[in-house]
Amino acid sequence: MRVTNKMLSTSFLNDMSNNLENLRTLQQQMTSGKEIRRPSDDPFKVARAMQLHSNINTNKQYNENINDTINWLDTTDTALGQAGNVLQRVRELLVSAGNAAYGSEERKAIKDEINEKIEELAQIMNTSFDGKYIFGGTRGTTKPMTTTKTGDTDNTKLDFNLLDNGIDKENQKNMIAAKLSVEVSQGVSIEYNVTAAEIMSFKSEDGTDYNLTEILMNIVNHLDGKLNDQGEASESDKEAAAEAITGSDLKAITDAVNNLLKIRSTVGAKQNRMESAKERNEEENFNLTEILSNTEDIDITEKTMEYATMQTVYIASLQTSAKVLQPTLMDYI
Repeated sequence: MRVTNKMLSTSFLNDMSNNLENLRTLQQQMTSGKEIRRPSDDPFKVARAMQLHSNINTNKQYNENINDTINWLDTTDTALGQAGNVLQRVRELLVSAGNAAYGSEERKAIKDEINEKIEELAQIMNTSFDGKYIFGGTRGTTKPMTTTKTGDTDNTKLDFNLLDNGIDKENQKNMIAAKLSVEVSQGVSIEYNVTAAEIMSFKSEDGTDYNLTEILMNIVNHLDGKLNDQGEASESDKEAAAEAITGSDLKAITDAVNNLLKIRSTVGAKQNRMESAKERNEEENFNLTEILSNTEDIDITEKTMEYATMQTVYIASLQTSAKVLQPTLMDYI
C-alpha cells in the first residue's frame, strides 16, 4: 500500500490531538484537585464517591444529634442536682422539726419554708432546654408540673399540670411519662430523657411504692398537727402527726432523695455513653473523609510528573511531524 503525505499528515494530527487531549485532562485534574470530573470518567469511582458523601453527611447529622443529646443530659443533670438539694433541705428541716423543744411556731416556720421548697421544686421540674421542658416527655411544649393551694391550711401541693384541652388527662399523664429517643449511629438509638413521672412515682429499695405529691402533702399537714388538710385535728391526730414527722415522713423523703440519686446516676451513665458515641462518630467521620479523598482527589506529585511527561511527548510529536512532513513546492503555489 502506498503511503501518501496526506495519510502521514492525518495520522500525525490524530496523534497530536490525542496528546493534546491528554494534556488538557491532566491540566483540569490539577486545577480542580479531583481525579473525576464527570461520571463518564470512572462510573465505579463516581458511585463510590457519592455513597461516601452520603455517609459523611449522615454521620454529621448523627454528630449533631449526639451534641444536642449531651447538652440535654447536662441540663437534666443540673436540674436533678438542684431538685436533690431541695429534697435534702426538706429532709434536714424534718430532722430539726423532731426536736422536742420546738413548739407550734417553730413547726409553722419549718412548714412555711417547706412550702417554698415545694414551689422551688416545681420550678426546677419545669426546666426547659431548646424550647422543650426536659421532664415533660412527649408533651414537651407544656409545663409538666404545677402547684396549687389546698384545704383550709393553704399548703402548697405539687402535682402534674393537666390541662382541659380536649385531651384525656390520663393520656396527658402517659405523654408526660413517655420516653424520648435519638439515633446516634446506624440502627442505634438511645432513650435520653428523664420524665416527671419517674421523679413523682417510684419504688424504694424495700419495695414500698411512693408518690412525691403525697409525701410532701403529708409532711406539711403533719407539721400543722393534722393527718390531712381538712377540718380540725384532735389530740390523738396531733400526736400521730408528730410521730409521723420523724418516722414515716422522714423515711419517705429519704427514699425520695435516694430515688433522685439513682436517676441522676443513670443520667451520668448516659452522658458517658454519649461522650463515647461522639468520639466514635468523629473517628468514623475522619476515616470516611480519608477514604473519600483517596477515591476522588489526585496525588499532586504524581500528576505533576505525568503533566511534565505529557508536555514532553506533545512537544516531541510537534517536532517529529515538522521533520517528517517536509514542505514541497506545492506548498508555495
